Amino acid sequence: MRNKILKQKNALRIKRKRRIRGKISGTSSIPRITVYKSNRRLYAQAIDDVNGVTLCAVDGKKLDLKSNEQSAKEIGKIFAENLKQKGIENVVLDRNGYQYIGVIVSFADALREHGIKL
Repeated sequence: MRNKILKQKNALRIKRKRRIRGKISGTSSIPRITVYKSNRRLYAQAIDDVNGVTLCAVDGKKLDLKSNEQSAKEIGKIFAENLKQKGIENVVLDRNGYQYIGVIVSFADALREHGIKL
């Protein structure tokens, strides 16, 4: 029974992901920031969809940070600094099918606090 519920939840997330992804796209001047969260870690990357290139990325595992709101703020701060070094000020957030609560909100707020416009 549990596997059935988990498969259904994942299928609904994939459905949301495709719906969101159909509406947004990134360019070199305004990249798409995609966020992936597992139960333990948080990952994010800035993508130029026109050229198919990852411009900047941050890895919660390499930084040894967990997937909680406090760590999401720290990851967002580091990611904002990396984006500013690349000369990127405006971005589009792709929440990757996750609900806009908790860790995702903390990450987005940290980007906004450090000068990145979503």
